[in-house]
Amino acid sequence: MTASLFFRRTLLAVGAAALCMPAMAELADIKSAGKLRVGIDFGAPFYGYVDDKMKPVGSDVEAAELLAKDLGLTLEIVNTTNSARIPNLLSNKVDLIISSLSITPERQKAVDFSIPYGAIQAAVGAPKSLKLTSIEDLAGKTVAVTRGGPQDKIVTERAPQAKVVRFDDESASITAAATGQADIVAITPPIIAAIAKKNPARDFETKFILQSYQLGVAMRKGQPELMAAVNGWIKTNLANGKLNDIHVKYAGVPIPKEIIDGAK
Repeated sequence: MTASLFFRRTLLAVGAAALCMPAMAELADIKSAGKLRVGIDFGAPFYGYVDDKMKPVGSDVEAAELLAKDLGLTLEIVNTTNSARIPNLLSNKVDLIISSLSITPERQKAVDFSIPYGAIQAAVGAPKSLKLTSIEDLAGKTVAVTRGGPQDKIVTERAPQAKVVRFDDESASITAAATGQADIVAITPPIIAAIAKKNPARDFETKFILQSYQLGVAMRKGQPELMAAVNGWIKTNLANGKLNDIHVKYAGVPIPKEIIDGAK
């Protein structure tokens, strides 16, 4: 090897290492700060919400608490809206997003996702008196959705004749359905159950499932050490049942078997 070639290769190696250093330092920086900043939407029962004592609760809240504890860090929860989850991550307001964020090709262009830690279903809910059996039945009807959520995309693309009304967070969508502002809402089955509980007179129920999505922990691109730590944590806590226990506590159903098996 000539000296010139050796020099060029050395420069390339040093340059590549320099590019990797900021990403590799991310986990070390978080540990140095002693806290983990996690973005969670408090308007998404059962995933994240505030109880009657003004305490953040929900499956994503408990998952974030467990992750911070296992990493030996203090948890700092950053309240975010549904549509601001990824922007808050990209602007470095948070280190991670654990907020019922489904893994989609569009989102993967902007952020990296962990392996799946849970699942979420997109469904349509309405009063029992309203007959709805498929997405075709939404034509000409007003459908409430949470802005930027998977249900927004599905209804907009697959039911172009529906009249879509968008709300900034799921709490607003729940209120709209519970108070009669909207007779049809595209959201998740646990939230449809929450609507029925909030106003029994509305007699809400899940009409049909639109699609199932895998949930992931989102982080900025190029953070291999953080990714490895989060993926390892998910594998461990799916295997020992802790994440499933959290899911059952709030959703009333276990994490799908394929997600648990896929993490082995």
